[in-house]
Amino acid sequence: MILHAATALLPEGWVKNVRIRVDGGRIAEVTTGVEGRGHGCLLPAPVNLHSHTFQRAMAGLTEGRTAGQDSFWTWRALMYRFLDRLSPEDVQAIAAQAMVEMAEAGFAAVCEFHYLHHPVGGGTYADPAEMSGRIVAAASATGLGLTLLPVIYEQGGVDGRALAGGQLRFGASPKVYAAVLEGAGRALAGTPDAVLGVAPHSLRAVSRDTLARVADLVPDGPVHIHIAEQMAEVAEVRAAWGARPVEWAIANLGLDARWCMIHATQMTPAETAALARTGAVAGLCPITEANLGDGIFDAPGWLASQGVFGVGTDSNVRISLAEELRLLEYSQRLNGKARAVMADHRSTGRLLWDGASQGGAQASGRGRGRIAVGEWADLLALDTNDLRLEGLQGDQLLDAFIFAGRDGLVSDLWSAGRHIVKEGRHVARDAVQTGFRATMRRLRDAL
Repeated sequence: MILHAATALLPEGWVKNVRIRVDGGRIAEVTTGVEGRGHGCLLPAPVNLHSHTFQRAMAGLTEGRTAGQDSFWTWRALMYRFLDRLSPEDVQAIAAQAMVEMAEAGFAAVCEFHYLHHPVGGGTYADPAEMSGRIVAAASATGLGLTLLPVIYEQGGVDGRALAGGQLRFGASPKVYAAVLEGAGRALAGTPDAVLGVAPHSLRAVSRDTLARVADLVPDGPVHIHIAEQMAEVAEVRAAWGARPVEWAIANLGLDARWCMIHATQMTPAETAALARTGAVAGLCPITEANLGDGIFDAPGWLASQGVFGVGTDSNVRISLAEELRLLEYSQRLNGKARAVMADHRSTGRLLWDGASQGGAQASGRGRGRIAVGEWADLLALDTNDLRLEGLQGDQLLDAFIFAGRDGLVSDLWSAGRHIVKEGRHVARDAVQTGFRATMRRLRDAL
C-alpha cells in the first residue's frame, strides 16, 4: 500500500510531499519530496490507553442526582447494577460500537482495561476467558488495534474484605485468573499487532502479595493500574499501609516504562516529580475525570519532570480524541488561570499530539507512536478541505483540530495498515450499529 500526503508530521517535524509505503501492517518506507495525489495531512494516530468498553452503554444514563452528595462512589454503585444485566453477547456488541467510535475519533488502537470476566453472581464461564474472547472478537470485527489488559481484582478494599454484589463478576483466585490470562493470550494469537498485558485494578482491590509479583505475570507486556483517583482512596491506603498510593507504589512496585498509572489526579508535587522520573506513563482521561469529579492532573509539574503521558476514554461517556486533549489543556487553564499552559517551543496542540502519540504507544506496547520505518502503520488523515482547517499549515492544523474543530474531521484512519475509516466513516459502522441498537433496546431499563 502506498499513501501520499501534501504534509505529514514526521519525527523531525512537518514535511511536505511525503510518500509512505506500508508492507505487512508496518511502515516500510518514508520518502519526502515526492508529489502525488492523496491526503492533505497525515499524522501518527494515537492509542486510546484506557477504556472500559462496556460502560459505553451507560453513556448519558447516570446524570441524575442520587440521595445526598453525588460522587464517584454513587456512580460506581449504579455501574454495578448495570453490569448485572450484561451477557457475553451484549459485551461484544457494546465493545464493537465503542471501537467504531474510537476509530472515527482518531484512535488507531485501544488498551482495554478488562475486568468483566465472570457470569452474574460469580463463578466462571465454561471458558474462563469467554469475556476476553468477546473483546478480541469486537476488535477483529472493527479492525481496531488491541492491547488487552485482563484485570486482577481480588478484594473489596485495602482491608481485604470480600467482594460483593457486582464485584463478583470481577474477582478471581490466582488459579482462575491464570486461566483468564492464558485464554486471553490464545484469543489474541491470530492478530499480529495485538498485545497482551496485565492490570492490577488498584491498590485497594489487589493484595500486596499479588502486587509484588504482578509485573512478572506477563514479563514483556505493559502493566496498567488505577492510582490515586479519589481522595477517599488516598485516605484508605494511607491509613492501612502508612503511605499515600503513589508514594507506596514508587517504593514497592519497581515502576518503569512498562507501567501506566491511570488518573493520578491526587498527587503531591513531590509525588508528581518522583513518579515522572520512573518512566511510567500517566494515563489521563480528562472527560471521565471531569464527569466523575476526580480532580485535575498536575500537568505543569509532570512536564517539568519530563513525564510521559497519554489519553484514554475510560468510561466512554463521550468518545472524542480531540476533546480529551482539549479538556486536558483547558483544565490546566482553569486551574492556573492562564493560557497555553502545556505549550513549550511547540504549540499547545502539537505538544498534546506528540505526547498522546508517544505515550499511548509506550503504554500499549505498540512502538513509538511515530511515522517512521518499522513502526506499525497507525495513521490518521485530516480533512484539510474543511473550513476549520483550510489554509492552515504545521502546528496550526493540530491547534485548529483540537481547539476549534468538530466531529468528523478525521477523514481516514489506518490501524496497522488496515484502512478502517474512509471519508469519515468506519467501514463496519452499519453492521456494528445494528447489533448495538438491538442490545441497547434490551438494556435501557437497567438503571
